[in-house]
Amino acid sequence: MLTLGVNNKPRLSNETFVLLRDIIYARCGISFSEAKKYFLETRLVRRLEEMNLKSFEDYYYFLTYDGQREKEIVNLFNSIVTNETSFFRDMPQLEAFRTGVVPRVLEEKEKAGARTFKMWSAACSTGEEPLTLAMMLLEDGLQAKGWNIDILASDICDNVLKPAAAGVYEKYSLRNTPETYLRKYFQATGESYASAKKVRDLVRYRKINLMDSIEMRMVRGIDIIFCRNVLIYFDDNSKKKVIAHLYDSLNKGGYLFVGFSESLHNITRLFRPVSIERSVVYQKV
Repeated sequence: MLTLGVNNKPRLSNETFVLLRDIIYARCGISFSEAKKYFLETRLVRRLEEMNLKSFEDYYYFLTYDGQREKEIVNLFNSIVTNETSFFRDMPQLEAFRTGVVPRVLEEKEKAGARTFKMWSAACSTGEEPLTLAMMLLEDGLQAKGWNIDILASDICDNVLKPAAAGVYEKYSLRNTPETYLRKYFQATGESYASAKKVRDLVRYRKINLMDSIEMRMVRGIDIIFCRNVLIYFDDNSKKKVIAHLYDSLNKGGYLFVGFSESLHNITRLFRPVSIERSVVYQKV
């Protein structure tokens, strides 16, 4: 039954909300409570308009039966995920990374005779986080000391990966960037700032669904993973699955960063919490 709201826009019924919520959960593990019904409605009504669909029921049937449903699943992900990020976000964690974690990892790799340092920025959005990490490593001279820096950056939304690879940002994204980094690693182009090629060259971008076991098997041998402000979207079952995938991607003794408001407590005992500076980091044991 067609349900119309204000300005004759389609309204999301409780029944169809449950159907769409279940599709989203099954495909990417993101959990929507009933309190998020209005959020989902406002995010998806634009898809209905762009597809000339009259109702959310029509959209559900498209996602379920249409031959183009897999392509639309990508658009669905792009619509519902919030891509809020900035350069040098959560500096205490970045300082723990720079002064505590990186030296430990490099020391162990030198003992093993390895010179490749592999990192992964999971759910990288438009690329501010991986580029921040790349700049910090360059600033500390790792490349000049003969280290091969390999940073994988991934996101489930393909609409953010192309601008991430381009590396051009508005001033607001750089609001926390130290002036020395801004002068050294960016070029002002009108109202925007282009990141330096030597920074971009350290990062490779890939679309990855953290809940997809097949895709996640392709990521192995990582020394440090940043997966910050991602677990908040998942329920406990999805969190456990994602964390297990990240665990498998890390080298033994590797480190995992999650968001300040996130914790692995009651989720897994696969990691050992390590207090560094003012941050808690999780080490694979």
